[in-house]
Amino acid sequence: MNSQLLLHTAQASLLQIFSGIDARVKSNLARVLTAFRKHQVGVHHFSSVSGYGHDDLGRHVLDQIFADVMGAESAAVRVQFVSGTHAITCALFGVLRPGDELLAVAGSPYDTLEEVIGLRGTNQGSLKDFGIRYRQLELTADGTIDWFALTTAIRPETRMVLIQRSCGYAWRSSLAIADIEKIVALVKQQNPNTVCFVDNCYGEFVDDCEPPAVGADLIAGSLIKNPGGTIVTAGGYVAGRADLVEMACCRLTSPGIGSEGGATFDQNRLLFQGLFLAPQMVGEALKGNHLTAKVFQQLGYPVNPFPDAPRRDVIQAIRLGSAEKVIAFCHAIQQHSPIGSYLSPVPAQMPGYQSDLVMAGGTFIDGSTSEFSADGPLREPYIVFCQGGTHWTHVAIALEAAVEAVGMRNEE
Repeated sequence: MNSQLLLHTAQASLLQIFSGIDARVKSNLARVLTAFRKHQVGVHHFSSVSGYGHDDLGRHVLDQIFADVMGAESAAVRVQFVSGTHAITCALFGVLRPGDELLAVAGSPYDTLEEVIGLRGTNQGSLKDFGIRYRQLELTADGTIDWFALTTAIRPETRMVLIQRSCGYAWRSSLAIADIEKIVALVKQQNPNTVCFVDNCYGEFVDDCEPPAVGADLIAGSLIKNPGGTIVTAGGYVAGRADLVEMACCRLTSPGIGSEGGATFDQNRLLFQGLFLAPQMVGEALKGNHLTAKVFQQLGYPVNPFPDAPRRDVIQAIRLGSAEKVIAFCHAIQQHSPIGSYLSPVPAQMPGYQSDLVMAGGTFIDGSTSEFSADGPLREPYIVFCQGGTHWTHVAIALEAAVEAVGMRNEE
């Protein structure tokens, strides 16, 4: 079977799943439109101010809309957040104090948080450097939350629980909204004052609601992932309880300024428009995920999630089994990207990551993972992670080349 026929067959088998995704896109878009209508967004909100960013009407209204869409009390959407990791870091340092404990309940955190916590690196001002202790609950043998251990995991000093929604660079299931709701309930039973914080990266608009709607106290994410709709040029957000959002903003700016500062540099229109487009873009990415899983499972490669499994984020993992195949896969994706198709991805060290990465990122926004990209750390068991996609048909075109590059041979 050639690659075109393989893709066509896979696509035909997924039509019912695609229809279900379209229904969820409609539901989430309705939620966004309701918030836009409630806050009476007009063209005057596209203007921004300079300097300190005081009294930015568009930014203020966008914060309110984000809060409503996320089911939160408050939100802060800022281009000054360099990345999702930066937004998460501001939340951690904003809330935690010396002597507090941070407990990760979904196993090891995402690679870029290791130096933030103090698991790697020295003298960089990590949480560890500031006397904040860290503990994590390991996942079970089948890669799920250890629910039994969680029932007694909260200690008096456990100020915050870190809930990573996405799988990260790991072969495990990402968390469903129902899982997050259950985690929050178990934590609050032990200590109502423990802050439940969700790393929401890659998860926005995949489900019908966001973590604050099921009890999470605080969430953070990136605007060059799902909620930026593929067009926002930079930034991130925090959302949740108003006091916690303000504490995070005081780390982004300074105490006394908090959420009142931060010019938007004439980006307001893109920020509003990106949020409007986000449900549709996430829907296209999910279709691409299902197609990728179907094709490579048919070729005999282990995939996570399975082709017919419900989606919990916009990441699709394929265990290719060798560094050569990961590199070949990324080369094929890069060559069928709109930007930089003439480039060849080369494994290299990336800031915040322990292992060398190879990354196909031919995107209009540098580093955007709401656009179609693929990457993976060059370490056992050699997994490539696909994210995003502005339309699933682009994913299909790139997959044809990836199939040819990796080869039809089943992994042993």
